[in-house]
Amino acid sequence: MELVRGREPTVERDRAATAAALDRAGENAEEVVRVWATHRQVAFGRRDTRADGYERAAAAARSQGFEPVERSVGGRAVAYTGRTLAFAVGIPQSGMRTGITERYDLATETVVEALRDIGADVEPDEPPDAFCPGDHSVRVAGGGKVSGIAQRVRADAALVSGCVLVEQTDTTPIASVLEPVYAALGVAFDPESVGSVAAAGGPDSSKQVAAALETALADAWDDADGSGAPADRRIRTLAERPLVE
Repeated sequence: MELVRGREPTVERDRAATAAALDRAGENAEEVVRVWATHRQVAFGRRDTRADGYERAAAAARSQGFEPVERSVGGRAVAYTGRTLAFAVGIPQSGMRTGITERYDLATETVVEALRDIGADVEPDEPPDAFCPGDHSVRVAGGGKVSGIAQRVRADAALVSGCVLVEQTDTTPIASVLEPVYAALGVAFDPESVGSVAAAGGPDSSKQVAAALETALADAWDDADGSGAPADRRIRTLAERPLVE
């Protein structure tokens, strides 16, 4: 198993590093786990880029200092402040595109359990009119959305990825930028639906949460093959190390 830490110095190179995790999982037949604070951006899904209001939405993101980017997985737009966490797990598979539901379930359960273990009162669900609405989400118990999970699958590997909003100071800029973005796209969005790990009673520290998530995701996929033998874990460090040392 490979643990990738840090990030690349530009949005484009950092996104390529995540794509490379999928490639390496397929080529080397081993899991790749990455948890990091990605660059400040609004990541638009394919449905967004095809919407009539996409150019207005991208301009709204730019006006608040969020670089608009287009991603190949996931649903609607997600904002990252530069402290917001992202995670990705590259998982090898052979030939057939199977196990999609099982990977979603394992990722959701792992995120919930990891956050609960560090004191956050969260549950697998999401509030109405949340950002990037989907079935695989985590929220503050009875409150705002904390995490959304997506998946990309090809013949030799799958990539399970997601975001985790940690710090309370993240919620206002994320709600502020997504409100005009979603309005331009013609998608319902409630700014009050944005939650955080801190609001759920967990740490107000992206570094602490990143470390907990990395361990939990690595352990979960260590156990997923049913062999009972822990995989060797190698650390690969990218150019910038803003959170996890």
